[in-house]
Amino acid sequence: MHGIVLFAHGARDPEWARPFEAIRDRIRASRPECPIELAYLELMEPTLEKAIATIVANGAAAITVFPLFMAQGGHLKQDLPKILDILRAQHPRVPISLEAPVGEVPELLDAIAGWVVGRVD
Repeated sequence: MHGIVLFAHGARDPEWARPFEAIRDRIRASRPECPIELAYLELMEPTLEKAIATIVANGAAAITVFPLFMAQGGHLKQDLPKILDILRAQHPRVPISLEAPVGEVPELLDAIAGWVVGRVD
């Protein structure tokens, strides 16, 4: 069983998380066999550490982290690799891989550009 972690920044306003929760719920509906957690870097729960621990406890044989960030700033370049190194050491039998941030996925950039172009007269 493959676990999925959606990883977002976090904010003080709980409404900020609604779009990310909607993405999680859509994935869960289409892939109910995959344990999925939404984790936050700061200000919200669960943390990445807690989300990975939950997925491991649910029996995942491998985990992929999907950063829901538009660009690779300091958090993705410096903070996330350090966090993942610690988590990989804590869960040595469960491979933890990292995908590119959503802002670097050509299909998603095409979809955003198409959405904008489709709304311009």
